[in-house]
Amino acid sequence: MRRIAIPVLAAALLVSQLIWQHAKVNAQAITATPTLTIVPTATLGGATVFVPDQVNVRIGPGTQFEQVGVLVAGQTAPAIGRSEFGEWILIEYFGAPGDRAWLFAPLVVIREGDAEDLPVAIAPPTATLQPSATFAAGLGPGGTPLPTRLPTFTAAPPVAQPTFETPDVGGGGFPPALIILGLFVVGVLSSVVAFLRQRA
Repeated sequence: MRRIAIPVLAAALLVSQLIWQHAKVNAQAITATPTLTIVPTATLGGATVFVPDQVNVRIGPGTQFEQVGVLVAGQTAPAIGRSEFGEWILIEYFGAPGDRAWLFAPLVVIREGDAEDLPVAIAPPTATLQPSATFAAGLGPGGTPLPTRLPTFTAAPPVAQPTFETPDVGGGGFPPALIILGLFVVGVLSSVVAFLRQRA
């Protein structure tokens, strides 16, 4: 009995040693995993914009400029300039060219200052439209004149005129009025004969 107990005890000791080593390696792996820490950055004093509702962010002061993103309700951003008449506000916006972008001023609220206190910022040039493939009137590709065709006159098909047939009243036929008159006379004569027979 004692000979069986020693190998079982040794095996149990070996299994517990393996489990303990495995747990130690897992604990080291968990503590060695880097964690992402977000450090808030301090905002320097100055004007900021507060967005009460979603607003588009553009690379220039105008709707003709490309949209580079949006600010959603509740977000704020440092205001660093304004357009000449104050209808657009220049803000710090990471991801835009030069990390600066524009917001439409009536859609945001200026905090810690006033829009008139912001310096006037120079707007980027507007994008130049690419020439289209339209041709000048009367010219085809390469400036070659298009062939002209004079209008042609095509006569309309003749209009069909309805024709009506008139009944032939000429000789050769027995007039129907004569038949009616004959039947009337026969009817009157028959009535007279019937009346006389009744009296007799």
